[in-house]
Amino acid sequence: MTFARTLPVLLLLALSSIVPATGAAALSSVERRIVASVDRHAPASLELLERAVNVNSGTLNLAGVRQVGRLFAPAFESLGFRTEWVEGAAWGRAGHLVARRERPGGRPKVLLIGHLDTVFEQDSPFQRFQRLDDSTAHGPGVSDMKGGDCVMLLALRALADAGVLDRLSVVAVLSGDEEKAGLPLEASRRDLRQAADWADVAIGFEDGPDDPKLGVVARRGATGWRLRVTGKAAHSSQIFRDDIGDGAIFEAARILDAFRDSLGGQPLLTFNPGVIVGGTSASLDAEGNRGSASGKSNVIADSVSVAGDLRTISLQQRAAAKAAMERIVAAHLPHTSAEISFEDGYPPLAPTAGNRRLLAMFDRASRDLGFGGVTESDPRMAGAADISFADGRVNMALDGVGLMGGGGHTVEETGDLRTLPMNAKRVAVLLLRLSAPAP
Repeated sequence: MTFARTLPVLLLLALSSIVPATGAAALSSVERRIVASVDRHAPASLELLERAVNVNSGTLNLAGVRQVGRLFAPAFESLGFRTEWVEGAAWGRAGHLVARRERPGGRPKVLLIGHLDTVFEQDSPFQRFQRLDDSTAHGPGVSDMKGGDCVMLLALRALADAGVLDRLSVVAVLSGDEEKAGLPLEASRRDLRQAADWADVAIGFEDGPDDPKLGVVARRGATGWRLRVTGKAAHSSQIFRDDIGDGAIFEAARILDAFRDSLGGQPLLTFNPGVIVGGTSASLDAEGNRGSASGKSNVIADSVSVAGDLRTISLQQRAAAKAAMERIVAAHLPHTSAEISFEDGYPPLAPTAGNRRLLAMFDRASRDLGFGGVTESDPRMAGAADISFADGRVNMALDGVGLMGGGGHTVEETGDLRTLPMNAKRVAVLLLRLSAPAP
């Protein structure tokens, strides 16, 4: 018997293991139609996922990223979306797929966020979709996040089948460079930010903490920093003299220790010096990944370079941390100089009251569907993601509602296929309830 013929049977077996019989009584007739549509279209959605995973779309494989975009675009178009490929040459990447279905009076205006690329480039040995059992698949991007893109489309299909998709206005942005964003970010995230400015609600389809009982209402932002310290070169026997000073390495160590004393222990704030080089000559490359240094044990070092990152939960926390680090660096010791520079990457997604209201609605939908409750995940357990560009631009945001799995960003990546129809149902019911007029 072929795989295609056995897929519906396998899907029903997988669903039966996670969907209890309770919950249906809490659903409206429209919501029950949504559930039926997801069950009906889930096999085709899994086939789409397999085709997408089997296309290498490592961020730097521009042709592969575009090919995945061409795979998903017809699925949006079949639901009445107008699709556009936003060319990414200006930021050195393939570009983004943007799908729009705006309706006069459609409320709320919803931004759905996905991405087409993976961390696995063409030279990776990890290239193909493989079924491990009736509910688990192994493959590059199966959970991060081609599976999430399929959850998105399956939920939209269910709303269309139930005759309620027209209640909403929807824009979907599937970026082609989430795993290694093109620079400058002002260019590579312009379309996403513009869509967020338009929207009332943003929903991201990352796998998040890979637990369907957790939802993401906050993500920490990432900022890179570079510290450069110079000292006065001299014979090592003269170190600590009033006219010589402590040298660059001691001064760099003092500054880093002061960072730890001043900022350590603040909730959800972390800062990490990832690379350090020092000596009579020291340099780091532009990315801060590789460096070189030379020196002698009997010569006072006159140069140190350090590269690190800073993770914060809000723009206010980021600004305060930067200011504290700058004050410490400015108070350098005699006969040394020090400077620090910052490069902001992904912004934080702050845990707002609106985000928590949206999670509460998602939790209610999940319970009514019989899937159990959903609580807030620890922001330290989730990295940066595209939904953070909606922070401060939408009234409510929620992430981590894609296909769950494990082993993300490694050749052990797997996806729990049972969560594809489950999360499609939860998202579709959430969107329907968001579209209901306020009492």
